Amino acid sequence: MARSPGKLTNLIIARAKQRGYLSDGGGLYVQISDGGSKSWVFRFRDNGRLREMGLGPTHTKSLAEARADATDCRKLRLDGIDPIAERQQGRLRARLEAARAMTFKQCAEAYIDANKAGWKNAKHSAQWTSTLATYAYPVFGELPVQTVDVTLVTKVLEPIWKTKTETASRLRGRLEAVLDWATVRQLRQGDNPARWRGHLDHLLPQRSKVQKVQHHPALPYSEISDFMGKLRAQEGQAARALEFLILTATRTNEVIGAQWTEIDLDAGIWTIPESRMKAGKEHRVPLSKPALALLKGLHKTKLVEFVFANADGKPLSNMAMLMLLERMQRSDLTVHGFRSTFRDWAAEQTNFPRELAEQALAHSLKDKVEAAYRRSDLFEKRRRLMEAWSRYCANADEAKKIIRLHSK
Repeated sequence: MARSPGKLTNLIIARAKQRGYLSDGGGLYVQISDGGSKSWVFRFRDNGRLREMGLGPTHTKSLAEARADATDCRKLRLDGIDPIAERQQGRLRARLEAARAMTFKQCAEAYIDANKAGWKNAKHSAQWTSTLATYAYPVFGELPVQTVDVTLVTKVLEPIWKTKTETASRLRGRLEAVLDWATVRQLRQGDNPARWRGHLDHLLPQRSKVQKVQHHPALPYSEISDFMGKLRAQEGQAARALEFLILTATRTNEVIGAQWTEIDLDAGIWTIPESRMKAGKEHRVPLSKPALALLKGLHKTKLVEFVFANADGKPLSNMAMLMLLERMQRSDLTVHGFRSTFRDWAAEQTNFPRELAEQALAHSLKDKVEAAYRRSDLFEKRRRLMEAWSRYCANADEAKKIIRLHSK
């Protein structure tokens, strides 16, 4: 049973020098350290365990103030409340109250600014800003981030979940990331209302149930040699870029960003840096004889760093090849679809293993165990695959037959 308060005086406290505790009663003590400094503590037992709560130094807080604080602590104990936990909660509430002026939009902008240096390119940052500005900001952008709840999140996502499923899914992930950031910064507390597993998955249908798989229109491989003949008759950098893209089975951004420093004409290798690869991993492309011939023809007149450049020396627009297809009256095709043409040809017309074609396309392996054991990029085998593909693209007669090309 704690003694009644009022045992200490200012004189007793001033004269005390020995390390230890001086009791004022009622759980209030003066703690004296080895160096002679003195501070107020409130001591109490919680489930039999002795605990201490610091109340401040004696040179800052008076005896009367310390007794008032101790009285408040005892009142909390009478109600079964831990005064230490209550103080921590009070500080958190104070921080949250001070942060109430910080809106979701301000948090999102701070998150983007903090993370954009680690993103692949400026386009990724722009996509974040665009989706949030289009869908989230009009609903709760100007509201305090602490007030964003599941009702507001679903109000943003539900109208586009079935019609723009991919956009909605990415938006949900971005909302979750911003709200997690705000929680770590102690600008909000509680569960994240934008999380999917165990939460929104009970309120919104699975993506696979509502999202239609969109295939890029692709040219049948039996028509590729005829198309390549017409493509080679076209003039301009866009035509050469598309021809190179088809021969290498690469992506638009990889081709239009290609620089001469990435290409070894003697070894026949194009090394695409990880910064331009979708999987974020460096990719070596074996250059077939036709692909090398195309590059050497361009290299003779090389004036700028980019392989496929406009007159001003800047890389081609990502729409340049698509516009070329329209001029060729092939608006039924997409540039990305030629990767599907290559993939279908490799699967149906050759004996090359499936994983070899997947490596050629720089696809990430979904099987994590297989990916862990795959340490080689199968480069020399891929070189034979790409040579076979280039021969198929060049021969109109062979394109009309179903042949079996050997991987050896």
